[in-house]
Amino acid sequence: MSVDVPRPIDPSLHPLATGNYRIATPAIQAFYDLVIRCLHYRIMGALIYGPSRIGKTRAIEYVRLLLARNYPKMTSYHAQCEHKPRHAEGPFFANLLEAVGDPDPNAGSNPSKRMRLSLRIREAAARAGSGTVLLFCDEAQRYNENEYEWLRDVHDALDRQQIKLFTFLVGQQELLAQKTGLQIAGKTQIVARLMVDELSFYGIRDAEDVATCLDGYDRTAYPEGSDWSFTRFYVPRAFQAGYRLVSNAGVLWHAFESAHHRANLPGRLEIPMESFARAVEIVLKESELKDALQYTPDIALWAHAVHHCGYVQSRHATGRVLVAA
Repeated sequence: MSVDVPRPIDPSLHPLATGNYRIATPAIQAFYDLVIRCLHYRIMGALIYGPSRIGKTRAIEYVRLLLARNYPKMTSYHAQCEHKPRHAEGPFFANLLEAVGDPDPNAGSNPSKRMRLSLRIREAAARAGSGTVLLFCDEAQRYNENEYEWLRDVHDALDRQQIKLFTFLVGQQELLAQKTGLQIAGKTQIVARLMVDELSFYGIRDAEDVATCLDGYDRTAYPEGSDWSFTRFYVPRAFQAGYRLVSNAGVLWHAFESAHHRANLPGRLEIPMESFARAVEIVLKESELKDALQYTPDIALWAHAVHHCGYVQSRHATGRVLVAA
């Protein structure tokens, strides 16, 4: 049993215990590559769309962490688009003001909110030492044409102040339909500013994707800079003897496949990151008490983890079919 092995930190503070961590998937890497391509080619806006609960919000957070590490002078924001019965200018700008850290986002008239938004972004860009700002709008399919126009106004206002705002509209598949609708309606100014590039976001699609993600647990260290990977933290003796989660990639994929088919779920298997991460967390936490030099999580434990990770339940709840891109 590994609970008596000294750890570098209190186990209750570990990111896997708090849920405060992000593991890269091939889709997240594609998302990050899209962002870098847009920055490189000065493409000011792009769409990232996919089914609900597939991991897009987690992906935004991961991409922002990567950007902060690789481009520390760039400023990025994450705005959560709200469902509103009426699309009014005041709530729209209050929402963006909240995203950029304004202390009182609801205060003032609509024109003053607009001015304050530009001011807050300009101040942050000046502090960071770069005129490049990235805005990720989550659940962007909730925007309507007016809100896209107001967003375009924000771009123009910042552009006049030598600040380049790159907008990434992240949401469900309706986003693509909105783009098509705007093109048909001749609203090319919105499309040309906010919707130039696009990416279909997806879950974990095969055993190779599973291996990529499990490798993240085997390699990601906490505390940072230490040699305590997530896997080692939970099964230090097995890890010392050479065990790595990635060696069970095929087993975990098969466990999800079996659950998918047993539940008669439609469409091809595509694992949301939330369900995947919960399954891995269950295995690591259960394994901690069984850790030994020759220990390997058995097939039954992986199946148990998949059963309790919420994959089947969430698919039944949403009733959605995942369509291959």
